[in-house]
Amino acid sequence: MTYTPKSDFMAVMMERGFMADCTDYQGLDEALLKGVQSAYIGFDATAKSLHVGSLIQIMMLRWFQKTGHKPLTLMGGGTTKVGDPSFRADERPLLGPEAIDDNIAGIKQVFSAYIDYSDAPTGALMLNNAEWLDNLNYLDFLRDIGRHFSINRMLSFESVKSRLDREQSLSFLEFNYMILQAYDFMELHRRYGCILQLGGSDQWGNIVNGIDLTRRVIDGEVYGLTSPLLTTSDGKKMGKSQSGAVWLNADMFSPYEFWQFWRNTTDADVGRFLKLYTELPLDECERLGALAGSEINAAKITLANEITTLLHGAEAAATAAQTAHDVFEKGGVGDDLPTLTLSAEDVAQGISIVQLIVKSGLANSGKEAKRLIAENGAKLDDAPLTNAGLMIDAAALQSPIKLSAGKKRHAMVQLS
Repeated sequence: MTYTPKSDFMAVMMERGFMADCTDYQGLDEALLKGVQSAYIGFDATAKSLHVGSLIQIMMLRWFQKTGHKPLTLMGGGTTKVGDPSFRADERPLLGPEAIDDNIAGIKQVFSAYIDYSDAPTGALMLNNAEWLDNLNYLDFLRDIGRHFSINRMLSFESVKSRLDREQSLSFLEFNYMILQAYDFMELHRRYGCILQLGGSDQWGNIVNGIDLTRRVIDGEVYGLTSPLLTTSDGKKMGKSQSGAVWLNADMFSPYEFWQFWRNTTDADVGRFLKLYTELPLDECERLGALAGSEINAAKITLANEITTLLHGAEAAATAAQTAHDVFEKGGVGDDLPTLTLSAEDVAQGISIVQLIVKSGLANSGKEAKRLIAENGAKLDDAPLTNAGLMIDAAALQSPIKLSAGKKRHAMVQLS
């Protein structure tokens, strides 16, 4: 793409690596020069927290606001009841209204760290599509909206086509998802003058449908812009750590674990991640990303500090960095390690070291924990752990113990 942007937002998207595709580069660029505009991203409430895979979209909304525009964060209170089938092998589990509301409450916690919800002209709005989707009359919806969708075209979208090519079932319920998301875009344009939908590149088909519907029904001029679906340089999907999903809520993934996730970034990804997930100047991102040998570790610490500060605050980032320093350089335990707290009842009959490794999040299963021990990858208070049958009782927990999996993952176990 050789287009040279005039608006600050489009320049940031291109320079920092956020841009995968845009439905009309020049049209959107010129629209953004005409004053404050609105853009939205939808987040379905399938869990109590978003994970790090959603962070690129949140950063897009943050930059949209920082460059003088108004972000809309749309909670999928309605669409979560259907479930997005995009690039999935099977249907999502259906959630009830209470579970969806609980998840939305959890997800909302993250956004205020990145986006300003003030009354300013660029102040963001938190919306929920249940407001208009829950009250739709099915027959009216079919007649007024459904007639604008071509089944032939919908089947051609890669997100649907890949599912059908693998001969995996696609329910009629899921097939309706793209119609509902298209309706969201039209409704946001009608209600709030929203001109832009942002999303990952897996949402391209849904976004294009929304643009088409808005033009057909209310003659609105709207745009779509997608970010690349990120994988690490070794081909792994963003959003997973060795111990599971990297959640953005502190009660599901501690600030220390979050900091450590970024500190463990592969050398080849440091420069790219600095551009996407921090606000450091581009030349500084490039300088840090070009470091080699042991010097790249300083860049990784900067990456971890900057990203953790944005999400959890400067104090949490500093504490995490100090804990890492204590654990790795001084051989201590640190004050901010993930901690498993057991009651006297939990250890009344003793508890196996394998169970403790699993409960502390250092392994996903007993089998994995035993393999860790067998391969000399586990430590107890920094000493090699070789006995998978070891039992831990209350006496052994009179003072906290430290468990380690490899060189970089640690947890404390203590009695309440």
